[in-house]
Amino acid sequence: MPDREQRLYLVCYDIADPRRLRRVHRCMLDWASPVQYSVFIGKFDRREREAMTAELEELINPARDDVRIYSLPSKTRVLGYGRSWFPDGIQLVWKGNDLLDLRDDGETDDDVRSA
Repeated sequence: MPDREQRLYLVCYDIADPRRLRRVHRCMLDWASPVQYSVFIGKFDRREREAMTAELEELINPARDDVRIYSLPSKTRVLGYGRSWFPDGIQLVWKGNDLLDLRDDGETDDDVRSA
């Protein structure tokens, strides 16, 4: 992936210690949008993803905690049931049942391109 090409990522974690859990959660709020309590979605280029990963590595205990970062394919099908966890102003952009992008309300359709 070129340095500046952005992709969607799903970041999930299971943190054993409540204090570390709060720190990881606060860190992730700076980088991505929460989907569920320990699941976030964000759009990063390679450098941003590496910076986020470095921050997370500083916060976790690798012997007890688990952090997973999944690159989402450009044609991702997402099925959701129940209420959305996205904060006000954050939305997913869809074409049919395929997830195209994550954006805030300030962006227009012209600003959004396939991930």
